Amino acid sequence: MSRIELKHIDKFYGSNHVLRDINLVIEDGAFMTLLGPSGCGKTTTLRVVSGLEKPQNGIMTIDGVEMINADDAYYAEPSKRGLNLVFQSYALWPHMTVYDNIAFGLKIQKMPKSEIEKRVMDSLKMMRIEIYKDRYPTELSGGQQQRVAIARAVASSPKLLLLDEPLSNLDAKLRIDMRAELQRLHRDLGTTIIYVTHDQTEALTMSTKIALFRAGELNQVATPMELYNNPIDLEAADFIGNPRINFVDGRARLVGGDLVVKSELGDHTFPAAQLTDETIPSGEFDCVLALRPEQIGIATEAVETGIPVSVYANQPAGSETIVTLKAGKDEFLAKQLGQMHYELDQKVWAVIDQDKINVYNKETTRLIKRAV
Repeated sequence: MSRIELKHIDKFYGSNHVLRDINLVIEDGAFMTLLGPSGCGKTTTLRVVSGLEKPQNGIMTIDGVEMINADDAYYAEPSKRGLNLVFQSYALWPHMTVYDNIAFGLKIQKMPKSEIEKRVMDSLKMMRIEIYKDRYPTELSGGQQQRVAIARAVASSPKLLLLDEPLSNLDAKLRIDMRAELQRLHRDLGTTIIYVTHDQTEALTMSTKIALFRAGELNQVATPMELYNNPIDLEAADFIGNPRINFVDGRARLVGGDLVVKSELGDHTFPAAQLTDETIPSGEFDCVLALRPEQIGIATEAVETGIPVSVYANQPAGSETIVTLKAGKDEFLAKQLGQMHYELDQKVWAVIDQDKINVYNKETTRLIKRAV
């Protein structure tokens, strides 16, 4: 069991307030990814959980047991928190074989030789590197070394595994392979994992929950699909997604409980059931419509629900085609699977499912209409 709860965590470096009132619950067995751009506080949060950093304010518990109570100046040592860390650098002993690198920590714990043998071989097989057990780190590729580092971390059966951007030094193909291995590792072990990355693809593909950070604050905590489909504000929407999400300015007002919006994408009426709990201004107000490129279809002949637009640019990319469309003064992207070709300035019709549109209050930047 390993349920982690952070309550009102503040961390300062001098006058720099790097963590601001962080409140986060990580359920037992979760794969929680801390996501955000550089300098947003995600690695500092991981270091607070691990015991490598002491916050100035707040409480942290693991399975209900206090590990941090800043008010009482109590901080449990990292060795008492039942966790292991894997960093961006592999940190392997160069003079030890793969086997000895993994066995080292178990020997320090004075485990029986037979138990060490079993744990080392089990972790090697789990990471599919048992054939390298007698090699030295310098004889391995970067991906193989990272597998050794993870195998070493899981060999001691930690109840909590912390991973700080472990794949950032690998090339694109290896990152895909390692994402698959980590996903299977989480399923097989059932260990609670906290994973730090700035790569949204890693976060979306592996996590059970994502905590999105912004400038030292928690911006949104949600499942990957909820975060992707319904970002809580314009900044979250702009950060998540590749290609970027489309933003189109509009004007909105409430009519009989429904939200009526006018923009270059046409006139839309969104039922009250699709609106969030955010306060909506009385009268007409500025809004922003947000729509993912893959949710926009393109028709070359007029369709009843289509919006007449022109092709501004056509970018085939092998398995997909990115098309820049223009409606009035607004430009937006559409993504189509396969190799499509359109002439520049060709008149086409954009087909949009209004249920997939997010609407934000432009002044507050907050989500007021969800995609369903």
